[in-house]
Amino acid sequence: MLLLFCLGKTTVFSQENVNAKILNTVRDNLIALKAVAQNNDEIYKYDYSYLFFLLKKGPNGNYSKNSQSGKFSLEPYEEKELAILNVNIQKNEEINIFLFLRKNGVLISKDSLRFFTIDNENEMVLDESEFEIKGIVVDEAITKIGKDFHEYFYQIYNLSGNKYPFIITIKEKPSFGRSSIISIEVDDNKIDEFYSKPDEEYLRAIAISTLQKLSLYAKQRKLLYKNNRI
Repeated sequence: MLLLFCLGKTTVFSQENVNAKILNTVRDNLIALKAVAQNNDEIYKYDYSYLFFLLKKGPNGNYSKNSQSGKFSLEPYEEKELAILNVNIQKNEEINIFLFLRKNGVLISKDSLRFFTIDNENEMVLDESEFEIKGIVVDEAITKIGKDFHEYFYQIYNLSGNKYPFIITIKEKPSFGRSSIISIEVDDNKIDEFYSKPDEEYLRAIAISTLQKLSLYAKQRKLLYKNNRI
């Protein structure tokens, strides 16, 4: 017999009074997911964006992903459904779902859920460290060059053997002419930023350089969290 478990966490990063929520309904092995934004203020909210992102890990360790994004506004105290995703989960599969809400590109709230199955016929001990989500890279690129960089970065990241316990977001915004500015962000901190160029060698070199900066950031982040517990 399979047992289905769900873990979740909601975080608010600003005083916008807008919350991200992921609602879920489970029937057998089918999970229905809704991305919801809630305005807790009497003021009309506008010019917001969302990213609803699902990452599924199969029994063989391979990943598949699905995402939806868009713009939205909220009436005073309105709760609005932004997107819907349906996914089937089987034995030894794991699903991570994220909802990010932003105002003018700045993260204001996020929600996340994790679903996983175990076979209760086998004795199993669950360690809290197993619930830590690692190795997630979110693609918010808007051009082919940006998406190419995401692919190069993700390939090199996987081959590096490091899986950081934080979400890495690759963002892109238009610049002069046909160029754009690509940034790599963690915890709302900009790790690296550069002008795009249709050159594979150039993009791969920046991906390697960014991973070196991420390694330094991860060490500093770990030390900061450790000191905050003292």
